[in-house]
Amino acid sequence: MDDILRFALLGLGLGALYALTAHGIVLVYRGSGVLNFAHGAIGMAGAYVQWELAVNHGVPYWPAVACGVLGSTALGVLTHLLVIRPLRRASSLARLVGTLAVFIVLTAVAVKRYGDSVQLVPAKLPSGLVEIAGATVSEDRIWLLGIAVVVTVALHALYKRTLFGLGTTAVAENQGAAASLGWSADLIAAANWGLGSALAGLTGILIVPVIGLSVTGLTTLLLSALAAALVGRFSSFPVTLAGGLVIGVVQSELTRFGSDVTGLAASVPFLVIALMLVARGRALPLRGTFLERLPALGTGRVRPVPLALAVVTGLLLIGLSSPLWADAITNTLVLSLIILSIIVVTGYAGQVSLAAYALAGTGAFIAGHAAADWGWPFELALLAGVLGTVPIGLLFALPAVRTRGVNLAIITLGLGTTLETMVFQNTDLSTTPGSDGIAVGKQTLFGIDISGVDHPQRYAAVVLVMLVAATLVVANVRRSRTGRRLIAVRANERAAAALGIDVRAAKLYAFGLSAAIAALAGVLTGFRSTSVVFADFASFESITALGLAVIGGVGFLVGPLFAATFAAGTVGARFGDLVLPGLSEWMPLIGGIILVLTLVGNQDGIGREVGKQAAAAERRLLSKRGPKHAGVTQDAAAGVAKGTAEGDESAAPDVRPAAPSRATHRAPGLPLHVRDLTVRYGGVVAVDGLSFDIEPGRVVGLIGPNGAGKTSAIDAVTGFTRAASGSVRLGDQDVTRLPVHRRAGSGLSRSFQSLELFEDMSVLDNLYAACDRPGPWTYLKDLVRPGSRPLPAHVLVAVREFGLGGALDRPVGDLSYGERRLLAIARAVATSPSVLLLDEPAAGLSDDESRELAHLVRRLAEDWGMGVLLVEHDVDMVMSVCDEVVVLDFGRRICVGTPEEVRGDPAVRAAYLGDLSPEEAVEVTP
Repeated sequence: MDDILRFALLGLGLGALYALTAHGIVLVYRGSGVLNFAHGAIGMAGAYVQWELAVNHGVPYWPAVACGVLGSTALGVLTHLLVIRPLRRASSLARLVGTLAVFIVLTAVAVKRYGDSVQLVPAKLPSGLVEIAGATVSEDRIWLLGIAVVVTVALHALYKRTLFGLGTTAVAENQGAAASLGWSADLIAAANWGLGSALAGLTGILIVPVIGLSVTGLTTLLLSALAAALVGRFSSFPVTLAGGLVIGVVQSELTRFGSDVTGLAASVPFLVIALMLVARGRALPLRGTFLERLPALGTGRVRPVPLALAVVTGLLLIGLSSPLWADAITNTLVLSLIILSIIVVTGYAGQVSLAAYALAGTGAFIAGHAAADWGWPFELALLAGVLGTVPIGLLFALPAVRTRGVNLAIITLGLGTTLETMVFQNTDLSTTPGSDGIAVGKQTLFGIDISGVDHPQRYAAVVLVMLVAATLVVANVRRSRTGRRLIAVRANERAAAALGIDVRAAKLYAFGLSAAIAALAGVLTGFRSTSVVFADFASFESITALGLAVIGGVGFLVGPLFAATFAAGTVGARFGDLVLPGLSEWMPLIGGIILVLTLVGNQDGIGREVGKQAAAAERRLLSKRGPKHAGVTQDAAAGVAKGTAEGDESAAPDVRPAAPSRATHRAPGLPLHVRDLTVRYGGVVAVDGLSFDIEPGRVVGLIGPNGAGKTSAIDAVTGFTRAASGSVRLGDQDVTRLPVHRRAGSGLSRSFQSLELFEDMSVLDNLYAACDRPGPWTYLKDLVRPGSRPLPAHVLVAVREFGLGGALDRPVGDLSYGERRLLAIARAVATSPSVLLLDEPAAGLSDDESRELAHLVRRLAEDWGMGVLLVEHDVDMVMSVCDEVVVLDFGRRICVGTPEEVRGDPAVRAAYLGDLSPEEAVEVTP
């Protein structure tokens, strides 16, 4: 019992330091809406400043502490001013990578200056022994706990009872409203960055006597702090303190009583992160702006002749290279594979994963044991490593089903770190007797000796072929139906699900394919020597890999090769040493600085610029060959002119008519029956016992004052809210418990009041995403041969009816507001629904546009045979186009009938006269 209490008291001291670090993260997040992944590195910098002054320059301890804290404060403010502030209108991915760039720069400087060995630092807090309830513990742990409690109380009071705290809360809630009251969002953010970073520096200085002074030790403190901050929901300082203390106590107890399990204590923060994120099941509400955009994407088009020339040139260079240069080429190509795996999961699917190196290590681990324990040849071991890692990648993807964005980055980094500490650093699992890793010997491929030790040129050639093959697979996916689904999920998960896309399956697929590519890189890394050494797969290297992917262009297939040259040990480093001896030692720092400049100046990376130059060169070549070749089709020429991809052009889409020009499509004639639909949000009843029917070929209007529950009703019918009860039947099928995508696949389609188009796709691809219905084997077939087919007849008719024929190749962002409205409806129609639910489709349209839209809605019912539910504030449009009108007020149905019957209903007049202008009220009254 004394041991349990003693280790609990020791854990309280460690947990107090976790809580102090977490408080700094909370301060930065509350003040700027940014989750600072560089927080641990900023604290590390402060600790090294204090140590440098005290040890090497003889500065007294407490003045050195003050300098260290001030140094961290300055770093925090500079990070905000020079990195985060210029990215305030960038994507959330860019802001996340901005903090990762600061992490890379600071750790590179520290490693270059101090190395990564552990320095023992004596404690300056009182270190005598005290006895508490019979347990003896070091006095400094009690001091640490006291400091944490005092800081927590002070911060709680600061943010609850001072103008600065109120201003921070106001800016966090609504920047525009706060600015109108005189609060500067930039000033508030800078102050919080400074205060939060000061806490990081103080914590770093206080913790080094406990864990030692090292770059790795202080930067990995981030996960424990993030876990505590998550417990406090990035807002409550007392709850964050409690979370940090619990984590520290549990880690301390496991260190004493769970020592037989390697890495178990170190995994506690990850377990807390996983439980908090998955249990809450929603993304951290990062603050964005109306101009936020996603990184640009390439098309995945492959030019066979340039590719063949590049491969032949690469093989010739490898054949002529020395062993040192061959090793550098191998490093470059393997890192390119790692970056390619990030393009799949982050660039195409939009899932921010920091697990690339953990998955690469998993592939090497599986393949290494297959070769060492079972004697498998290189070919089979490679296949086992790649295929065996896919299920692990799917496990990494499970949190992506319920979390996304920064939350997913946190949990994948935590999961990767746990895998590293419990498996890769476990000598019982990751070494064989007499070796520093898993002994796999020298390799042959189909009987040819390709040993990286004896024949580094041959091994580099094998890696080049593997990279080209993997790149072709990813290019196929990008151009396929599967690729369109991934990009739709990346752009807007709600809209993707509404079109029948299984968002969960798309994410799992992206993680699985990404894991296979990362595993390929891991096997090729491990087997280049006679032993697989797991020091090559440090989890935090995934941060650097993501940064390099952004430099190259996270959406472009030409990016990995360019980006990989900025890493240590690659071709770029070798060239650097030729130009300036010793430059390779600075490559991590150079890469970090280039990442910052890339984010601020060109978030789409090198790949986009290379693509633009290639597209321009191709256009010049076509023009020289004459008009016969310059415009193969009008669509292809338009695609080349717009250009957004690996040569910044898309292959000409096949939009040839598949049916007679005036043919109309008859939708499956399934009626919709809604009974006793109720939606509750806490104690608020948004929809109360609503029942209605929509028969094929009929238009039903759903109207009511603002807040009557109309959109909530559509959300409930289509499955977008879990707070609903009642029954929804489509024909003979009960769809009440079906997820959104399966309801859409059954014949329920909808538009959104806010449109929710796929902004980074063309009009054509928006329509293709809606009408594609991949079979069960499509995900595999698209790896080798992307499917291509003309638009279905009913989609072509919809394109004509909605006047989109001349805009198919245009990006959605180039459309006028009216065209965007029409595209949103056309995309919903492209799913070939039985019932179409339109949520305020005429919002923002002129009177003429509204009348034309009413005519189109009527045609959808009469000529296409659809049932249509029309939610609209334009009462005149509803009354002119609907066969039946349902009126809601405070969630309850107060009237149902023909437009004439509804106009004369007293309850409708009472509900509407208080909500409409006098002119509109006249229209409602008979």
